[in-house]
This record gives sequence, structure tokens and C-alpha cells, in this order.
Amino acid sequence: MAGTKTAGSSLLPWLGLALLIIVADQLTKTLILGRFQLGDSHTVTSFFNIVRVHNAGAAFSFLAGASGWQRWFFVALGLAATVFIVWILKQHAGQRLFSLALSLVLGGALGNVIDRLLHGHVIDFLQFHWGFLSPMFAGGYFPSFNIADSAITVGATLLILDELLRVRKTR
Repeated sequence: MAGTKTAGSSLLPWLGLALLIIVADQLTKTLILGRFQLGDSHTVTSFFNIVRVHNAGAAFSFLAGASGWQRWFFVALGLAATVFIVWILKQHAGQRLFSLALSLVLGGALGNVIDRLLHGHVIDFLQFHWGFLSPMFAGGYFPSFNIADSAITVGATLLILDELLRVRKTR
């Protein structure tokens, strides 16, 4: 974990960042719910659409076709991850890159947990498509996602970067 803990490091800025992610995520999903019907699509560019998709599963619709138990499994998993992340953040609040990464993951996870509790599924609305993706995704359409998913992805990438920087520093 790159960085050192500084005196007076506080958990509050990191929780505040996670809250900003949750608010941005829920606000954008509320806008989509108010303006789009399920399955609607609006072309923005030749490679980007705004859509309304409901995902009862996890990333790439994993377990979306299950009988409903996955909703509560993913809620429990998100809440357990929240407790663990807050505990880790409390101990490493002075490590900026590491804490930034965890805050993004925390905000994203809770944004999607809120969806599962309120709607029984996650609302996705960002859709990218490129021909070169056709071998991996039908028609070249990358699975739709949302702000919470983006925060989780950026956070996970930053966790990897933080670890690489830490390992490099110890050599």
C-alpha cells in the first residue's frame, strides 16, 4: 500500500467521497428511470448509447437468470464488503491512493446495493459498442453499466496500481 499514514489522517474525506459516488450514481439512475422505459435506447454517438437495462445479476449479468436468491446474496456480499472496506479505510486513511481506490469501490458497491434493495435489480444505462468487440460480445455491444460499476472498476484499477507502486518502492 503505497504512501504513509500521516498524523491526523481522517476517515471522513474517504467516506465523503464514497457518499458522492452514491449520490451521483443514484441521481443518474433516477434520471434514467424518469425518462426511459425498460429497453429504451438513445443513440449519442456512433459507439455510445444511453439505454435502460435491468440487471438482476452481477458483472456481465452473472447469475441474472437465477431464481431470485442472487438479489439477497449480492446485497449481503455488498454489505459485508462495506464493513470490511470501512475497517481497512480506518486503518489506512493516510494512504491516499489506497484510500481513494477503496472509497471508489465502497461508493460503487453501495450504489448497486441500494438498487437491489429498492428495485430488486441494478439499473444500467451506459452502453458502448465497437465492431472489434464482436468476437467477445454479441454485435460488439459491451454489457451496459452505470456510475457505480465505473467507480468499482476505477477503484480496482487503482488498487492494482497502488500495489505495483508499493512493490516497486520496496525493491
